Amino acid sequence: MTMKSYISFIIFMTLTSVSAQHIVPQSIEKEIKTALDYYPDLIDTQIEFRFKKEIKKSTMQARPRFGSFFKSRKNREYVVLISKTFKIEDKKFLTKNIPSDVLVGWIGHELGHIVDYQNRSKTDLIWFGFKYLFSDNHIVEAERAADTYAVAHGMEDYILKTKDFILNHSEIMPTYKLRIQKYYLSPDEIMVMVNDRDKAIEASSNFLN
Repeated sequence: MTMKSYISFIIFMTLTSVSAQHIVPQSIEKEIKTALDYYPDLIDTQIEFRFKKEIKKSTMQARPRFGSFFKSRKNREYVVLISKTFKIEDKKFLTKNIPSDVLVGWIGHELGHIVDYQNRSKTDLIWFGFKYLFSDNHIVEAERAADTYAVAHGMEDYILKTKDFILNHSEIMPTYKLRIQKYYLSPDEIMVMVNDRDKAIEASSNFLN
């Protein structure tokens, strides 16, 4: 076996396919599958989950592949980049070793972004990417939308555990906590959304009965 073939084999063995459309690292396959189970609307969407050495200002990042900006919704492909390490104070920890439920919540948030992208036209998706790079207000809108989609898909318990892990962990850098508080839904806002959603479901059920 040549060195090139050996490297290709090793890479193949570290990846697995949860479905025909989803490629995931084996080390976090369980958490990705759990999150995907809440998103049946993404079952046929091509998504690759991939570890990256480092992601500036983030732990994970969902984005369309470049060519997908010009494709129809059903043919778009996405990649979820996952930082290999998570920094607490001056120490780095492997992201795959984050508590399982917290990791599921993080992944669920990124899948919320993908649902958001899927709901956009080609032109809107391109414009969205441009605004995300240059508009702080748009980042707030985009991140809160991803949280909203995750909650709408029933992932509020996981999302709340992720936020609790970040906001109440005494050793996580204050700058990172401030970023979460600035751009994302607060736990209180999520609980209001859940209560409103449950009331709407109950009202609909009573109407049908």
